[in-house]
Amino acid sequence: MKKVLVLEDEANIRSFIVINLRRYGYEPVEAETGEEALDRLRENPDIGVALLDVMLPGIDGFEVCRRIRASGAKTGIIMLTAKSQEMDKVTGLMTGADDYVTKPFSPSELIARIDALYRRLGNSQDDAGGVLISGPFRLNPANRIFEKNGERIRLTQTEFAIMNLFMTHPGKALSRGDILSAIWGDDYAGELKIVDVNIRRLRIKIEDDPTNPTYITTIWGYGYKWGS
Repeated sequence: MKKVLVLEDEANIRSFIVINLRRYGYEPVEAETGEEALDRLRENPDIGVALLDVMLPGIDGFEVCRRIRASGAKTGIIMLTAKSQEMDKVTGLMTGADDYVTKPFSPSELIARIDALYRRLGNSQDDAGGVLISGPFRLNPANRIFEKNGERIRLTQTEFAIMNLFMTHPGKALSRGDILSAIWGDDYAGELKIVDVNIRRLRIKIEDDPTNPTYITTIWGYGYKWGS
């Protein structure tokens, strides 16, 4: 059974999420604090997706996200954000989250996001395509390694999927909608902004000068392009 970490300090919300996860065939692993969440992750290395509430006492959801990414774990991460806190969405994505769900949310919306992220993780693990080389970059879909000038760059599952999309379509202008559909799925109900934030995060990791990108270029009013 696929495991999902549920980090939420409000018992009624956590119970609501847990009930629906079980209803849809997932195995929830509960945590009330950030410290407890990190313990549960160490105890359950097969957790595929983590739902992280942003606002927590002590170690908050952002810090848990940072630590997951720093560990190199391939866990998919969905942030649970308050509707009024727009910056929480951007901060979560820049910290390394794959997606976010705004409270209040419906069970169907949450499960759809988890399903989509699990599919993405599964597709990435099954992808045994050939090695892609572009300039100083080398992407190996089989072992999930991305390198620049021979040095490995750690990417999240979402970032790796975006780079794979770019490097299999060199020189092609891809609209934000194209990228959203290819990476998050046709039925994704979120905002196009998630594409822009992931591109910003990728540029920080791969560009010589992220403020003047030369590899991932912007097509104003449309989207992005890889290479010339």
